[in-house]
Amino acid sequence: MLNIHPRSINFDWDACTVRPTGNQRITDSHWEQFVRDGYFVIENLLTPEEVQRITAETDHGYNEANDFMKMLPEERLFIAERGAISFAPHLALKSPALREAVLNSPISEVARDIIGPEARLYHDQAVYKENEKPRRFPWHQDNGYTFVSPENYLTVWIALTDATVEAGCPWVAPGLQRHGTLVHNYVEPLGYETFEEPPVTPLAAPVKAGGAVVFSSLTPHLTGPNTSPSVRKAYIVQYIGNEATRFDNPEDSTGTPMKDDHLYPMIKQRGHK
Repeated sequence: MLNIHPRSINFDWDACTVRPTGNQRITDSHWEQFVRDGYFVIENLLTPEEVQRITAETDHGYNEANDFMKMLPEERLFIAERGAISFAPHLALKSPALREAVLNSPISEVARDIIGPEARLYHDQAVYKENEKPRRFPWHQDNGYTFVSPENYLTVWIALTDATVEAGCPWVAPGLQRHGTLVHNYVEPLGYETFEEPPVTPLAAPVKAGGAVVFSSLTPHLTGPNTSPSVRKAYIVQYIGNEATRFDNPEDSTGTPMKDDHLYPMIKQRGHK
């Protein structure tokens, strides 16, 4: 039995998946799988040169985060732990190269094709999964961390190195996005979890460097442990619609509109500077 979040009662998946006109990047098959399963894989979204430019920036963010964790007790901060998994958030606010990548590139074209031309950047982070302390991430929805309305925003999980099953690629629980946001509980030290095992057969979503796993904020997912010989590098970019509102806690009855053009910049139309 799925436990539905109180703010998500009467959620209607079909009403929030109206396809914008004018495709730039995704195909009919991508859209059909997104509506049915809540995710799709798009190969070769970025060229090797684009991957190299992005990785140069995310490596810098990872090194800063890793150095910071060295100074902390047990080398841990929330769900990050040196040697296991590192997070470097909000890099696009500091890096002109990454800002361009998330607002005017094939990545933002995916957002435009699913959300529409008024899509805004919500959040970005480099997530590097190391192999010194292999661990899986718990089953969760992105909207289970901080509740956003409308609930169906977009995550583009970009592989900067080959994300094989052994390296800790994403896994998804297809179809469950239709139920809306689920209740999540914090599991130490892994993070927020909505269930231990999904009530449907999970699917692995391996993707090569330059490709992406694209999914709804309502799609339950996790990444497996990295048992490969090297660090698995990913850059995760999330987009919201222009009417999105964030609710920071259960007592927040009004929410905060996310229209600050500095914090949540709007994507550019293709070719615009």
